[in-house]
Amino acid sequence: MSLDLTKVRNIGIAAHIDAGKTTTTERFLYYTGKTHRIGEVDDGTTITDFDQEEQQRGITIYSAAVSCPWRDHTLNLIDTPGHVDFTAEVERSLRVLDGAIVVFDAKEGVEAQSETVWRQAGKYHVPKICFINKMDKVGADFAASFASIRDRLGANPVAVQIPIGAEGYFEGLIDLVAMKAVYYFPDKVGCRFEERTIPAELEQVARRARHALEERVAETCDRLMEKFINDEPLDSEELRAGLRAATVADKLQPVFCGSSLKNVGVRRLLDAVVDYLPSPLDMPPITGRTPVSGKGKSGQDIEILCDPAKPLVAYVFKIVFEKPMDVYFVRVYQGTLKSGSRVFNPGRERKENISRMFRVFAKKREAIEQAEAGDIVAVMGLKESQTGDTLCEVRSPVLLEKIEFPETVISMRVEPMSSADREKMIGALSMLMRENPTFEFNLNQESGQMIISGMGELHLEVLLNRMRRDYNVDVRVYPPQVSYRETVCAAAEVADEFRRQLGDKSMYAKVRLRVEPFQPTAGAEHVEFVNQLPPDRIRSEYVGAVETAVREAAGTGQHGYRMINVRITLLDAEQRDGESSELSFEAAARRAFDQAAVAAGAALLEPVMRAQIVIPESCFGTVSGDLTRRRGVVKDSNLRGDRRILDVEVPLREMFGYATELRSLTQGRGSCSIEPSHYALAPKNISNAILSMV
Repeated sequence: MSLDLTKVRNIGIAAHIDAGKTTTTERFLYYTGKTHRIGEVDDGTTITDFDQEEQQRGITIYSAAVSCPWRDHTLNLIDTPGHVDFTAEVERSLRVLDGAIVVFDAKEGVEAQSETVWRQAGKYHVPKICFINKMDKVGADFAASFASIRDRLGANPVAVQIPIGAEGYFEGLIDLVAMKAVYYFPDKVGCRFEERTIPAELEQVARRARHALEERVAETCDRLMEKFINDEPLDSEELRAGLRAATVADKLQPVFCGSSLKNVGVRRLLDAVVDYLPSPLDMPPITGRTPVSGKGKSGQDIEILCDPAKPLVAYVFKIVFEKPMDVYFVRVYQGTLKSGSRVFNPGRERKENISRMFRVFAKKREAIEQAEAGDIVAVMGLKESQTGDTLCEVRSPVLLEKIEFPETVISMRVEPMSSADREKMIGALSMLMRENPTFEFNLNQESGQMIISGMGELHLEVLLNRMRRDYNVDVRVYPPQVSYRETVCAAAEVADEFRRQLGDKSMYAKVRLRVEPFQPTAGAEHVEFVNQLPPDRIRSEYVGAVETAVREAAGTGQHGYRMINVRITLLDAEQRDGESSELSFEAAARRAFDQAAVAAGAALLEPVMRAQIVIPESCFGTVSGDLTRRRGVVKDSNLRGDRRILDVEVPLREMFGYATELRSLTQGRGSCSIEPSHYALAPKNISNAILSMV
């Protein structure tokens, strides 16, 4: 039976850590009838935080998918992590979702990771609704949180609800569309509520808020604007329809309020998902490209329509290691994916099998036979596909844009407990890297050391615990180090001629390269190779050998750090019949690249972090002085109540142990969250000190 796509919502819940995402998800599952008891994060009993590490730490680490019904609709929901170390989980989830609920702490408003998830959702043009949670918390301030969404995110929020009271006096909310007051009575599980007329003392406030709502919605629709300027009232259905259209087009972001922990406002948030967030059919068609290697194709754009009858186009966005077969999470964008079918991965030019297919509910799975356009499912049977790969039909190859993940910023040296465990360790690290696109490892050929890299200390700690627990591999871990990168500061051209006599065989190749800095566009590779040779200058496989060699050389740089933001251009080359080979061109290209990189001024880049630091106003001078000592640059400073919020850019090298130091400087009253921002040239003295240790 075909799915009614108008009644499907593919949504995610995203926020800063501790804003209440998982608590909100648990209430969703309870009210939709998918669970019969409400799990709690503090008790480790939530449905979506089912991993042992998540339950022990009380945080979300892995995005978890669940499906639940509400008002005759199907909600496919992904609960995402809030900690910056696991930002890849948010990135790949938002890549395949049609809408998002962004949760805010009513006391804190917009926080560091709030900005990150908002930016990620914007990158993929995901419509958003906002939920100001924890209205019962001491210090809760709806107006300040609302203003922070507008000012700090550059958003266009519009209040659809306003709270009745706050902190210990939070009683309920006023629905500005229905113009009703809703009072909640948490006297039993599920929370009883009553709709009443708006009390007289709040009537003027509610009318002003309703007028603002009508005005903001009317600004997005000519028909409604005509009624509004003529003082004709907008009824609830007109307002709801106009707000839905504006939300789907991402012109407005409706704002709701409540307390998930106290079960206040959750059912109306579920209604908002159905009323305002888009179905797969509401979203504009996405664009794919035909693979260059396809028959008769040259990389033309293809419009992907949400139509089950068209050729299959599906997208792999997550891989989970399991025995005996890995589980792949897939969004079907076009066509129908069937269990037992054979699909084509054009990016790797491989045919793959879909042996089994499941609808997912956290760690539980229900076997299904097919999934249609607009659906999100898990499959087994794929072997070589990776995160970001496209699955399609052989006769209709198409590639969707890959997900761009941030560069790793921190590294650790690890060793197996015994030499016998070395291969086992490499196998476990390979599986972890396959699952997690922001984790990588490499072997230092000179020292023989194994270096693992990730997004932060917590990220690496969690993965190492998984290796011990799930793969039964114990390792010796050394202190974390900054994950540096290299680049070039200028352009340089070098030609190298490779000649060698091996027995009675001569080897020859000549290559001329230009190496120069460049700034890649979003989603592009950080090392760009350009071939400027005429088609008949050398054989095509020799060009491929040159590209392979220079990319490998850029992978280790001049001092063992991967190069980024570098363009390598093949300007000229010379071959000789009977003497030239791929091996000789690889050797010539590698030598030419190394010389060109030195001539172009190879330089060290260090990761710079974006930090949000919240401190008492009385500690501002002490903390800002300490940040200056750490080479920090304050980009913004705001006062909220008696707390100072600092937005700072500071090198990661200077931030090890900062959380402990900040607590000392503020008598335990300061907090800090950091996320990767960009790579910048390291100062000469820092660069020399680091390279002297390589």
